Order: sequence, then structure tokens, then C-alpha cells
Amino acid sequence: MTGSNSQIFSSDLANELGGRYVEFTIYSLSYMEFLDFQKLPNDDKSLELYIHYGGLPYLIHLPFEEEVIMEYIKSIYSTIILKDVIQRKNIRNTIFLEQLVKFLASNVGSMFSSKSISDFLKNQKVEISPNQVNEYAMALADAFVVHRIGRYDIAGKRLFERGEKYYYENLGIRNAIAGYKRQDRAQRLENIVCNHLFYCGYDVKIGTIAAEEIDFVCTRGGETLYVQVSIELSKQDTIEREFGNLLRIKDNYPKIVVSGESSFENSYEGVEHIYIRDFLSSNLSHTIL
Repeated sequence: MTGSNSQIFSSDLANELGGRYVEFTIYSLSYMEFLDFQKLPNDDKSLELYIHYGGLPYLIHLPFEEEVIMEYIKSIYSTIILKDVIQRKNIRNTIFLEQLVKFLASNVGSMFSSKSISDFLKNQKVEISPNQVNEYAMALADAFVVHRIGRYDIAGKRLFERGEKYYYENLGIRNAIAGYKRQDRAQRLENIVCNHLFYCGYDVKIGTIAAEEIDFVCTRGGETLYVQVSIELSKQDTIEREFGNLLRIKDNYPKIVVSGESSFENSYEGVEHIYIRDFLSSNLSHTIL
């Protein structure tokens, strides 16, 4: 048992231990664990603190002051990047790595491929091959800086070889890198939903059906859950798009839309709506859904 990735990553276990291990993935604190640690009520103010600062356990020892907390989070991030990424993977182009980290933080939930990132950076006068982009992105995923999520064809029941999305394992780290901007609310909401799905034990993919996208296709054991995320549901076209995408899936697995609006009705044409705070307060068992 180790408390550090400095000597061995989970991806190395198969080679080193050959079937003689059981792996438990420990994520940042969930929302409910965050409330328990901080002795906070389950209300929207506490939710905002969680989305802003993330679920690093040591925050219990710090005052909720922007400068203090962000300085601590930045120090954690720097340690992870230096020890778990740069030193461990023998990365030489540290300037590009830093640019990649910032790029992913500013584009959470956007669909990319290694080639599209390489092409974008070329426009920024940064020459780096798609293979190197892929190598560096995998290094960040191995160190649990980001979740790298592939695309899944729901109708064809197969994974696409290209195109993936990136979400930060800890939103506090993402916010320390990209800033806490109002215009990024939709990105943060989608990221925190993704993190909770992992915390609840789901394998998570990005879904496609025809030309439409399903934010998350989640499997756990023999069950499947489809999830759409929307910051608001005040406009009819938004409602029709978010719920309509799920209604195109012709199976009987649960389908939900998670939003930042607590006042929206509970369901729409049989697809359930759940407010983000209620979503983060659940373990997503069928009895709750």
C-alpha cells in the first residue's frame, strides 16, 4: 500500500504484480464527503464552495479565503506535475506540457483528438507532433490530473478510435489553472457531473447517436445510465435538445438530465430531470432514480 504515485502507477501494476493485487481508485472528496469534512449544510452556498475549491481533503485545515486556498492548490498541482508527470515520464518539453495543461483546463468538455490539438498549437507557433500530444495527454491521465474519455457509438455499440474529451479530476486544480470565470459555469457543471459518475463507480464514455451527442454513457456492472448536462432549462429549444437527444435512444435504461436549475419540473416525456445538488447528493442507485 502506498500513498504516492512516485514509485508505481496503477497502469504499472499488471506488469509488476501480475494478478496479485486488488486496485481501489481513490478520487478527490465527493460533494457529500466535502460537506462532512467541512461540517457544512447541504445548500447552494456549500455547493458553490465545492465547485470552486474542489475536494482536496487538506482544505479542512485552511480558511475559505481565495488567496490561501488557491496558493495551496497550486502547490499541490506543481508537485504532481513535477514528480508524477515530468520526472516519472522523463518529459523534456515542459513548456509544451504547461501549455497543454492550460489548454485542457480552458476547454473542459470539448471534443478533441491529438491531431486537432497539434494543429491548434501550430497556429500558436508551437510545433509538436500528434504522437507527442497523445503521449503527454496520457501522462496527465495516468497521474490523475485529468480524465480522458473516449467516444462510444450507441447504435453500433463500439468505441471510436479518435476523438476524446478531457475533464479535470479535481475542479480546484482546474480553477487554479484556468481561473473561476462566470462564463465557464457550463464547463464546471459538466466536469463535476463527470467526476461524480466516476466516484459512483461508473465507467464513463461520451455517447453519439446519429449526429447527436450524449454527454455521458455510463456503465456499472450490468446496468447503463445515460446523462445529459445543461446549465439552464429556461428555453424551450434547450429543453427539446437536451431531453430530445436522450429520447432518441430506444432502450429501457435510465436517462436523466442534470441541470443547474432547481425549479424545473421533475421529468419531461419520461426522461427524469435532477438538480445538480440533488445529483451530487445521491449514489445513483435505481431506487434514487
